[in-house]
Amino acid sequence: MTADILAPDTAMAAVTLKVADLDRMIAFYRDGVGLDLIAQEGSSAVLGRGATSALILEVAPELKHAPANAAGLFHTAFLFAEKRDLASSVYSTARAYPQSFTGSSDHFVSEAFYFDDPEGNGVELYWDRPRDSWEWSNGEVKMGTVYLDPNRFLQENLTEAGLTAATGGVTSIGHVHLKVGDIQTAKQFYVDTVGFEITIEYGTQALFVAAGGYHHHLGMNTWQSAGAGTRTPALGLGQVAIEVPGADDIGALAERLNARGVQQANDGRVLTFNDPWANEVRVTAAA
Repeated sequence: MTADILAPDTAMAAVTLKVADLDRMIAFYRDGVGLDLIAQEGSSAVLGRGATSALILEVAPELKHAPANAAGLFHTAFLFAEKRDLASSVYSTARAYPQSFTGSSDHFVSEAFYFDDPEGNGVELYWDRPRDSWEWSNGEVKMGTVYLDPNRFLQENLTEAGLTAATGGVTSIGHVHLKVGDIQTAKQFYVDTVGFEITIEYGTQALFVAAGGYHHHLGMNTWQSAGAGTRTPALGLGQVAIEVPGADDIGALAERLNARGVQQANDGRVLTFNDPWANEVRVTAAA
């Protein structure tokens, strides 16, 4: 590993969303997806599993929704450790919010179900197949999009306990998928500067990057947003969070950002900066 590559055990952390209706959004992620409401104070709430936060909701009444072709969030992906927990969450979300389901796919490395939350933010619920079953060729992981029958998945994996309430099992934010203006700029920033490694690239349409041989920690696409410029403040994505092992990793990333003229705030434990589309990125060192 070189100093210009993120540490193998880098991981994603809690995603922050700017929202218009806090109670409505809490209900979706708690009563549908099955996250715990860890804390709520004033105009913000933290949801996750146990003491581990996965989602931060912040009310921003002054903001409006961005147009669909703007840069920003494509989806937040919640990773489940077990198929039964994923099935429970999918069933719970679809039952409580039947109009929110947007599709499902077998991606070879994972099985995924897609929803839109009440304010139109994309949501992915998924589990990973074992890593030793992933296929790699010339440094790229084999990923595809094959139809996954949601009813069959639920029939095979939904337990009796999962019929009555989401049974939990969310382990983390597995990845975040962004809408960007162009893939080349995304590559220069997230690979050449931040230090992720490319895991799969689809020309000018999409890029997937990761640390430590994961299939992807960040996805970026131009499917709706080709040519998009810098974001103006809007509802939706407030912050992407990344966790690195230690303070040395923070320092190495800060040096790369400095060398490329990227403005940042850095106190040695928390590093904050914007990507080329003004998506805010927060990098912390693990406790």
